[in-house]
Amino acid sequence: MTEKKNRLLKFVVPVFLVAIGVVGFRALTASKTPPAKRTPPVPVHLVRVQEIETGPQQMIIPAQGTVKPLREIQLLPQVSGKVVSVSSSMVDGGEFEKGDLLISIDPEDYQLALALAESQVSSAESQLKLMEEEAAVAKEEWQEAYEDAAESPLQPPPLVAKEPQLKAARARLAADRANMKRALLNLERTKLYAPFSGRVSNKRVDIGQYIAPGQALATLYSTEMAEIVLPMENEALYWFHVPGLTPGDAAGSQADVIADMAGRTRTWEGTVVRAEGKLDERTRMINVIVRVDKPYAQKPPLAVGLFVAVRINGLTVPNGAVVPRSALHADQTAWVLDGGRLRFRKVNVARYVGDQAVVTEGLADGDQLIVTLLDTATDGMKVRVIEENERTES
Repeated sequence: MTEKKNRLLKFVVPVFLVAIGVVGFRALTASKTPPAKRTPPVPVHLVRVQEIETGPQQMIIPAQGTVKPLREIQLLPQVSGKVVSVSSSMVDGGEFEKGDLLISIDPEDYQLALALAESQVSSAESQLKLMEEEAAVAKEEWQEAYEDAAESPLQPPPLVAKEPQLKAARARLAADRANMKRALLNLERTKLYAPFSGRVSNKRVDIGQYIAPGQALATLYSTEMAEIVLPMENEALYWFHVPGLTPGDAAGSQADVIADMAGRTRTWEGTVVRAEGKLDERTRMINVIVRVDKPYAQKPPLAVGLFVAVRINGLTVPNGAVVPRSALHADQTAWVLDGGRLRFRKVNVARYVGDQAVVTEGLADGDQLIVTLLDTATDGMKVRVIEENERTES
């Protein structure tokens, strides 16, 4: 009997507990208030803005190029001989002034040639004078012989007057004088002078060396002026003046030449002076020349071969605004904040300069230009400007 009670208890107790749980769950479910349905809020994008300021904007046209000398020549002798002296400035990088003696060639052979030519001229002058005297005597004898003749010629025949001999003597004298002048020139050419102020590069001569006419002794380049060749796009030429290329007779536009030299950043004033004769057939660009006066007047100098940045000061737009290039979108559209909403605004871009753009129409003073890039944007969508404290926290 006891065993049956135990089995009954083991069955009844679990059933009883389950029944109580079901009743309690239903009671709780029946008393619970259902949650109210809410529409999720539309997310508002956070944006950064830039306040627009308009005014005169000078167009700056950036370019890059390499410094080249205005003049560069090979120092070539016109006579041969042994080098007997070389100037101390005749070293790579040596400086010289216009008219400085750079190289001397042994002049002895040319002095002897000049002395011989001078003696030949003296001899030819004597021969001519003697011939002129003989011709005068021949004329006098002719006139005396025919003085009483009824029909005598006025002048003696050319052979009697020794005209061919006189002509030959004068020609010989002219030839001898030309030889003397050539000998004098050759003597003068034994000294090589600097044709301009400049520097030496690639020296290839020294004392005792025998040199021949046309042999390259060194490269000389001037330091009076330097030029920078700047490849420019055709569109950029609208914004500055190039003499002989763009309309007008005014002087070329001014430019700032900027270079890093000897650990310092220096700026030189330059001027646009001309453009090269034709466009580059491969790049379709035209080379504009900027000239700098006295590039070696300061230290460190604007050295030949230096790669520099150039900023050409172009035309001035009377009313424009400089904005980030990234703030402009397809079809020259800007996003402007208007009453907490994003508005599309058509603008006119005069020129892009690096990561900036110059806008001449479509933006006014005080406009709030949205500079944040959004994945999606619609005209009239709500946005919120990021406050300073939010920027700091982010």
